[in-house]
Amino acid sequence: MMMDTPRRPPVPMSGLLFSALMALTMGCSAAEQPAVDRVEPPFWWTQMAEPNLQLMLHGDDIADATVSLDYPGVTLSGTEREQNTNYLFINLTISDDAEPGTLPIRFTRADDTTFTVEYSLKQRRAGSAERQGFDSSDAIYLITPDRFANGDPANDRTADTQEGPDRNNPGGRHGGDIAGMQAHLDYIAGMGFTQIWPNPLIENNQPEYSYHGYSATDYYRIDPRYGSNESFRAFVAAAKEKGIGVIQDMVPNHIGSGHWWMQDLPSSDWLNGKGIETGEYEYTNHARTVHMDPYASHKDHQLFTDGWFVDSMPDPNQRNPRIANYLIQNAIWWVEYADLSGIRVDTYAYSDADFLTRWSARMMREYPNFNIVGEEWTRQAALVAYWQAGNNNRNGYVSHLPSMMDFPLHYGLRDGLEKPESWSTGLVTLYEALANDVLYPDPENLVIFGGNHDTSRLFSQLDEDSGKFRMAVAYLATMRGIPQFYYGDEILAKSPKHRDDGVVRSDFLGGWAGDKVNAFTGKKLSAEQKKAQQFVRTLFNWRKDKNVIHSGKLKHFAPIDGLYVYFRYDEQDTVMVAINKSDRPRELPLAHLAEIFGNKTKAIDISNRKPHSLSELVIAPSDVLVAELF
Repeated sequence: MMMDTPRRPPVPMSGLLFSALMALTMGCSAAEQPAVDRVEPPFWWTQMAEPNLQLMLHGDDIADATVSLDYPGVTLSGTEREQNTNYLFINLTISDDAEPGTLPIRFTRADDTTFTVEYSLKQRRAGSAERQGFDSSDAIYLITPDRFANGDPANDRTADTQEGPDRNNPGGRHGGDIAGMQAHLDYIAGMGFTQIWPNPLIENNQPEYSYHGYSATDYYRIDPRYGSNESFRAFVAAAKEKGIGVIQDMVPNHIGSGHWWMQDLPSSDWLNGKGIETGEYEYTNHARTVHMDPYASHKDHQLFTDGWFVDSMPDPNQRNPRIANYLIQNAIWWVEYADLSGIRVDTYAYSDADFLTRWSARMMREYPNFNIVGEEWTRQAALVAYWQAGNNNRNGYVSHLPSMMDFPLHYGLRDGLEKPESWSTGLVTLYEALANDVLYPDPENLVIFGGNHDTSRLFSQLDEDSGKFRMAVAYLATMRGIPQFYYGDEILAKSPKHRDDGVVRSDFLGGWAGDKVNAFTGKKLSAEQKKAQQFVRTLFNWRKDKNVIHSGKLKHFAPIDGLYVYFRYDEQDTVMVAINKSDRPRELPLAHLAEIFGNKTKAIDISNRKPHSLSELVIAPSDVLVAELF
């Protein structure tokens, strides 16, 4: 498809990069421009598992320079070039005995002029390699940062970004930021959540629709309308003090059309497409099954992975080894720099499959206890399983990705609660969805969810039925896997059932000065909203120290006339979840459930701590009971 070449904004320089470039010592006058305007990664660390590091440098005609260095424990193992002479790639080998310090890299041009880049090698924080990633003991709170809370109105508009605030525009920027998230860490922790997953925070300097974060224009810079690299790292540290880890949302599959590469592409094959400048590229066909389909055509496979999402999202060619290295090192850099506890990877399967193997293997080599969750938006469990580490794929494909988003169970939950009861619809859909676990290498490490930034709001999808909403919350809090909750769902945020991103990603009540309703404090929330919020708070705080929920066994019984009962149990505890979707009170079918009860005769309702005799227990119509048995 032909398209006009987009107007490209000036390239902003991050604070970290500016600091690094100020350290340049060059053989030129002060009036001359720096010989190098970018060095990425901007710094690195000693004692990494992988000793090899590739630096990408950008500057006028630097490719012809001869490179040399003299630093104990660091070896120059070669240089690489692309078609564009403004790029030079330097390969370093950093041995285990290399000490942190400043590494002078000397460049000599053909005319014998010289300049030096002072490159920093830093000391890793203690225990960095052994960091523990998020797991089934955690509960994740997903936030769209621009729509959560505006903690610093001064950064709503910045001199070096194009789009300013327009809170009246559902697709515009509203001003939420890192300071807003940090100011409300107590609320998030108090709700029982132990991990925060913000949608991408890195620079998206696009002319419009830049708030969502999925059109990166600088992989190494936090968008200044959110804060800075330093403020992001401070946010992660503050969250950690509250017992909350931070998961970074990363997008290796595509960039924004305003990315600084687009002003001066390294080579003709840096992006997928025959003629980027003339718009000669194709769009993805979204044929996500091509990877595992034994009958898939080469053309469909090529279109899926190489096609662009939209004109404003160029698609990097990850078969180019230098861009592959760049993306791998960028992910590691953020983990190390910001002290992350996990990564969520957007549009995971759209990337080149061989690149994904290399990317996931390298990440897990550096951080063996880490966790990374990939997005594969499909109802097909076999396709989700294809990408999870340990799956025995018939075509021999090997993945090292520990976790995946459990979209099949997401659809099972929504359809099971929304659709009417029949032999093939309703709760039976949710019941049958769990049978897919036979396909997964590690179902306990899947991320389960009722909604996210790309779906309708959970409460609205369930026809604004408070009982069904409670069922969904109870399910997410007690089912196997790692629950993820979308900000605002706890106060019954609404949206159309059809996809409407700007409305789904609504402003959190109380996040802006002057908001009349404040969900952080409860001010002017309706009684229904307060009840929902308290239900979420109660269940997820209870869940925090319940090993039986984190790692216990699961047994469920086929739904009977709208009653679905399942159990989580281990040697110490048994938890029962009874979902009554019918319009009448229901007693437990004790004889039918006898195999799980043993000598247990009583139950404590988690929502109010009231004890009940199992023989007298009644589940209210259109409601759910979560109870500990004894």
